[in-house]
Amino acid sequence: MADDDRIFEKLCLEGFQSGLSWLTILRKREGFRRAFSGFDAAKVAAFGDVEVARLLSDPSIIRHRGKIQAAIANARATMALRDLGTSLASLCWSFAREPGPPPKEMEEVPATTAESRALSAALKRNGFQFVGPTTVYSAMQSLGILNDHLVGCSFRAEVELERAQFRRRSTPSQAPDPAR
Repeated sequence: MADDDRIFEKLCLEGFQSGLSWLTILRKREGFRRAFSGFDAAKVAAFGDVEVARLLSDPSIIRHRGKIQAAIANARATMALRDLGTSLASLCWSFAREPGPPPKEMEEVPATTAESRALSAALKRNGFQFVGPTTVYSAMQSLGILNDHLVGCSFRAEVELERAQFRRRSTPSQAPDPAR
């Protein structure tokens, strides 16, 4: 996936999911989309106190002030990346690696990897919030940046086919540093 707004949505939903079940988030996904302007990063970046108050009273989403404020901060960080001449997609995909041997059992699937820790750090350096290594690992899974489906899982082959067909835009070798 190379669409910044879709990646922004996935990062936000992963952040909102922290501490909750995915089923809770999936049941509220359309509510999140309505509340956060379809996860249009430019629109969400313009949210202020009035929108935060609206979101805190919206029962169709998770009403957690810190997570709401993080989603807005992440929209602003997404826009800042664009101002630096890159995209959220190219930043995320710059941490992709070729898949190694597939895991045989769920116990072999880690909660984080070196890549998720590095991407988490890069996102934080660029102003993103609620993007710890475990949250980022989950986002990398859902975006197809990594494939940790078990041996024999039919989805593993499907993900690998999509990864092989996916053409990334040019990606930076390192994440932009806003201090530069």
